[in-house]
Amino acid sequence: MKRIIFCDFDGTITVSETFVAVLKRFAPQLSAQLIPEMYARRLTLRVGVRRILESIPSACYPEILEFTRKEPIRPGFTELLDFLEVEKVPLVVVSGGLRGMVEVVLGELVPRIHAIHAVDVDTKGEYLHPNSEFEAGTELVAKVEVMEKYPADEKIAIGDSLTDLNMALATPIVFARDRLACYLEENQKPYIPWQDFLEVRDYLAQLWNSV
Repeated sequence: MKRIIFCDFDGTITVSETFVAVLKRFAPQLSAQLIPEMYARRLTLRVGVRRILESIPSACYPEILEFTRKEPIRPGFTELLDFLEVEKVPLVVVSGGLRGMVEVVLGELVPRIHAIHAVDVDTKGEYLHPNSEFEAGTELVAKVEVMEKYPADEKIAIGDSLTDLNMALATPIVFARDRLACYLEENQKPYIPWQDFLEVRDYLAQLWNSV
């Protein structure tokens, strides 16, 4: 059986909502206005995130990466990768945040990730200009469209917030925590609660051994 895991980054691989913290730090007024609207689903991620990013001067981009670099990774992620390598199951990171942020946090783990899909930024102009190969619908990174690139018999999603909702609704097996768990309960979508990646690893080991 061909299996694949799609994993969010901000607040999932990282302990905190890294991208939200960046938006609040580098565009505080606009973030205070738009982020609650996005969480309430009165404003799409595609429109809200783009507006905030396009208000941040390109000169801030190196500082954004340095601000992100210190973010801790949630416990058990390396152990999950170890387990998946033994099982020959690829893990794809799908982030609604910036690719540069994902890469500086993951560091030496990047080669162990099957693929990273996130927002790229053009810093040639005065302000950041976001680019996404998968911009569609309500999202700057339409995670369901990313998933469609990877045929598999069993797809598994891991996430924590609004950016993961469409992916979670389209995936049979979902590990959800924090805001994502609340959104899934509203949609009456079953999910597996989790707090660290050791729980994810142990659940999958039991699941796959019983098949």
